[in-house]
Amino acid sequence: MIIDDQLPLNLLVCLDLPATFCLNPKYTMQHAYTLKDLRQIPAAKIGILQSKWHSEYTDMMVTKCREVLLQAGCLEPDLHVVSGSLEIPLCARRLARTGKGYEALIAFGIIMKGETYHFEMITNECMRGLGQVMFEEDLPIIVEVLPVTSMKQVEDRCGDNEFNKGIEAAIAAIETIAWRRENPVAA
Repeated sequence: MIIDDQLPLNLLVCLDLPATFCLNPKYTMQHAYTLKDLRQIPAAKIGILQSKWHSEYTDMMVTKCREVLLQAGCLEPDLHVVSGSLEIPLCARRLARTGKGYEALIAFGIIMKGETYHFEMITNECMRGLGQVMFEEDLPIIVEVLPVTSMKQVEDRCGDNEFNKGIEAAIAAIETIAWRRENPVAA
């Protein structure tokens, strides 16, 4: 099979190409993050939802995320550890309805592909549910629930470096909150 170098990663996954092909650096979406122009969002209230599965890695994403949020002037984020990635949307809806004034929620989890369709079911329902909650509650939900096929992919995204997805999540939350503050809904 000949593959065009310009095919997006999601199409490669849909084609069910071998993980070794998708791990080729030319096809990964890794990005080094810089905090040089980090916006400030004083006193922003953010909730973090973390799946307990693979916590040795999600802890590293949460730590990096928290560091960046505090640098931007956010309040200490509320951390909620939940049983798994499938439960994150339900817990997100509950947090949105607590009246605590969250300006954003951030979801962290790792879903490892195994030999059954469990991976696809959990990934699809988690993403569908989070999208539904975000739109129904008008609350930004930054999603770093990582569907992966290898521990190498996890390690590449959760390390103690500028590629950590916790940094990406924090920056996305900061930029979204700042934009929403500049563009409030009419009363």
